[in-house]
Amino acid sequence: MVGVGDLVLAAPAILLALLLTLVLSHFLPLLLNPKAPRGSFGWPLVGETLRFLTPHAPNTLGSFLEDHCSRYGRVFKSHLFCTPTVVSCDQELNHFILQNEERLFQCSYPRPIHGILGKSSMLVVLGEDHKRLRNLALALVTSTKLKPSYLGDIEKIALHIVGSWHGKGGNITFCEEARKFAFSVIVKQVLALSPEEPVTAMILEDFLTFMKGLISFPLRIPGTPYAKAVQARERISSTVKGIIEERRKADCCKKDDFLNVLLSTDELSDEEKVSFVLDSLLGGYETTSLMISMVVYFLGQSAQDLDLVQREHQGIRSTKAKEECLSSEDYKKMEYTQHVINEALRCGNIVRFVHRKALKDIRYKEYLIPSGWKVLPVFSAVHLNPSLHGNAQQFQPCRWEGPSQGTSKKFTPFGGGTRLCPGSELAKVEAAFFLHHLVLNFRWKIDGDDIPMAYPYVEFPRGLPIEIEPICSES
Repeated sequence: MVGVGDLVLAAPAILLALLLTLVLSHFLPLLLNPKAPRGSFGWPLVGETLRFLTPHAPNTLGSFLEDHCSRYGRVFKSHLFCTPTVVSCDQELNHFILQNEERLFQCSYPRPIHGILGKSSMLVVLGEDHKRLRNLALALVTSTKLKPSYLGDIEKIALHIVGSWHGKGGNITFCEEARKFAFSVIVKQVLALSPEEPVTAMILEDFLTFMKGLISFPLRIPGTPYAKAVQARERISSTVKGIIEERRKADCCKKDDFLNVLLSTDELSDEEKVSFVLDSLLGGYETTSLMISMVVYFLGQSAQDLDLVQREHQGIRSTKAKEECLSSEDYKKMEYTQHVINEALRCGNIVRFVHRKALKDIRYKEYLIPSGWKVLPVFSAVHLNPSLHGNAQQFQPCRWEGPSQGTSKKFTPFGGGTRLCPGSELAKVEAAFFLHHLVLNFRWKIDGDDIPMAYPYVEFPRGLPIEIEPICSES
């Protein structure tokens, strides 16, 4: 029998063995893959992850990427998120990665993300499961666009949010207002819930907790943001399950929303249906609200562009009766507004990069991407590349004038390939309609020096406080 003294004597040897194992496992991929792109691995275990995640303004690359691109080129190796990684800041390689999903590369988000999103989330499932869920997402988008009430619902909610500011004393936290708007739109389309219903406020409160944990350190200890996020997801799931059960019991009273489309399919289990609803809420909530906040932030710093946007929307409103709603034809006329949205996405870089994994050894030009290595295509590095976008760090919406400027390989704010965000166009419609009523009713300026920061997910540290001044009564 081993005594306590023997264990004490053996402890240094055990510790040394663990350290050697850690060091060898960290640096062994460097020795086994000498033809991988140049780069560095940093310290064992943590690698260079902390430097990679150092907060920085989203219209800059940040010190990590600037340093590594200058030393190793636009494609380099590193050790990030506990695994050897090839980082791509190259437009052509990023496109190659996105277009070869499931053939050469595979979605590979860190395990803690799975713990919050759930194993059935469309963001993390692979292969045929992802294809099946994506087809449903496309059906959601198609059915939503075909609904006669869709544009009217967006405008009604925008008027409700903007109208509520008239009694707020001239100061609002804009990110909160944008979240209310985006969330109200998506719960209306998916669950037929209005902003006034108590269950809507309950889901929104849990979603705020959920989002804070999604971008937190993955420590599942009671009281931590990560643990609270897991609990919030469980509560949202329970609420959605309750809505599904009520809908099934009231089969004779079908509502005009996507939940009925979802309930009519036999392709998904109940767990997958609940997870799909959560994915839809997440996709239509966070990125859409942040996109609107980015537009307001950049326009608040550019009087010239704001004036052009106001003139465009005044022209559209001048052709309509006082209470007449916006139409799809009006949306098509919002050309400069679309340039502003595209430029806010390019400068704001809401989605900086995505996680992929090489399924086999891949040769691309002079690079070897070893099998099993993580691959990070960095969209922000392409969006901010001065050789692709002149004065890349400057907000210049006029750069998008001309045919097909917003659909090229050098602009991927919504990803690409088979994982291209299916709701991207709907998000732009929401932003444009909201902006229509904002610029016709209010002037604004940023209150203080709040700027967006990448943590790595982009957010405004103070929630973008703005001072507003009414222009006229509601349109």
